[in-house]
Amino acid sequence: MKKQINATTLYNYVQCPRRVQLDFFGDPSKKDRVSAFVELLWERGNAFERETMERLDEPFADLRSLEPLEKEQQTLRLMRLGEKIIYGGRIRTDTLIGEPDLLVQKGSGYVAGDIKSGAGIEGMDDASDGKLKRHYAVQLALYTDVLGQVGFLSRDRFSFIWDVHGQEVDYDLDTTISKRDDRSLWDLYQECLDAVIGIKNREQEPIAALCAVCKLCHWRSHCRAQLKQYDDLTLIPELGRAKRDVMYPYLKTVHDLAQSDLTGIAQGKKTIFPRISANTIRRFQERARLLTTPDAKPYLKEAIEFPDADIELFYDVETDPMRDCCYLHGFLERKKSNPNRETYHAFVADQPNLEQERDAFARAMDFIKKRRPFALYYYSHYERTTLRRLRERFPDIASEAEIEALFSSEWAIDLYSDIVRKSTEWPTNDFSIKTLATYLGFKWRDKEPSGAASIEWYHRWVETGDTDLRQRILDYNEDDCIAMRVLLDGLRTMRLGFNG
Repeated sequence: MKKQINATTLYNYVQCPRRVQLDFFGDPSKKDRVSAFVELLWERGNAFERETMERLDEPFADLRSLEPLEKEQQTLRLMRLGEKIIYGGRIRTDTLIGEPDLLVQKGSGYVAGDIKSGAGIEGMDDASDGKLKRHYAVQLALYTDVLGQVGFLSRDRFSFIWDVHGQEVDYDLDTTISKRDDRSLWDLYQECLDAVIGIKNREQEPIAALCAVCKLCHWRSHCRAQLKQYDDLTLIPELGRAKRDVMYPYLKTVHDLAQSDLTGIAQGKKTIFPRISANTIRRFQERARLLTTPDAKPYLKEAIEFPDADIELFYDVETDPMRDCCYLHGFLERKKSNPNRETYHAFVADQPNLEQERDAFARAMDFIKKRRPFALYYYSHYERTTLRRLRERFPDIASEAEIEALFSSEWAIDLYSDIVRKSTEWPTNDFSIKTLATYLGFKWRDKEPSGAASIEWYHRWVETGDTDLRQRILDYNEDDCIAMRVLLDGLRTMRLGFNG
């Protein structure tokens, strides 16, 4: 069967080239089942798309229900007639298929757009306006390319996203990727398309790599087994695909790096590898040695002092990005005066609306105020980012000064950024709280614990009112909090220096 290249193929290539190769030629029996969370993403994406079009004030032609061939024919017919908005159309060339959510008439032709249940821009915060998403850009570029080839392109290399915030985000595909990368988004598209064609023609076979997107991929178990078999360098924490690929001609495995003499590789502060410093390669080598040393133990790179507080709070939030809602603030409380007893406190928004989200935030902030003084532990910056966003949304609950003071204090410890990454090394493939706490012997009650799963449980709880689902969410969040306590206790007993 002829394998077509569509927008999803390019989206997947930006995420992971190996997935594209396996989707084309892999053994389907080796796929993992699609996770409930991914199915939820599809469901919510489709629902958001329908809701967006139902709110549209202008008339449009809806082609979603048509079979592919008829859809193509009707799309071309309507563009010839000058239909203002075409929803669910289909355009194609001999090699490319485009199914943009929207085709909108502009001047003498059309521009293509997609409706996304996510933000149209990534990396936006107080200090940055963010940047256009690469994985969206290559999809839009494919539509634009096909429009040009079939003779209906209105504006060269221009498209748009209607995003979850109700914003229309313009994608000028001649825009540069970033300040550090002066290629245009169109250049990126052309490079990705050429690479996908090479994969499709079996001219190249990308190598698997361990990365964050693996968790939601249906090839995750298959690839993980191969990575272990090949002793791949991406099994080293923070050594991703890009670094692996530039190192690969010289160092192919974790054992290679562990045993390597770096004299010819590290030159002063630099190495022979672009954008990899001498300090970085030495750090990766230490991690490789940990992974290849039998019975190696984690160790401290420097001495650590933790706050001497009577009350320790371990804080974890659960959020639903699809509804832009923080639905749970969880705290595990432990007192120095009674270390064998700990209490879990949960503040839940049982419905994803502003009133319930505000109430949960207010109760969490009141809890914090009543427990002072304390040491606050959390894992990565997400809790701080979430409270800043909630403070902006509900300024009557907490001031900016309160939130900043809470996290800037020496009594607030980001166990991931402040401790694990800076001051420790572990014989593990990553530094997630689940990996480290599991290494230390902790087990989550749920068989498939993850933040993504919690979001899916929350959606089902909201829809069904099933109290077992609500308790499952609470148990998972409590276990996340306990995992931080397990990690803290483990760090307090950890020795200084590699003992391999």
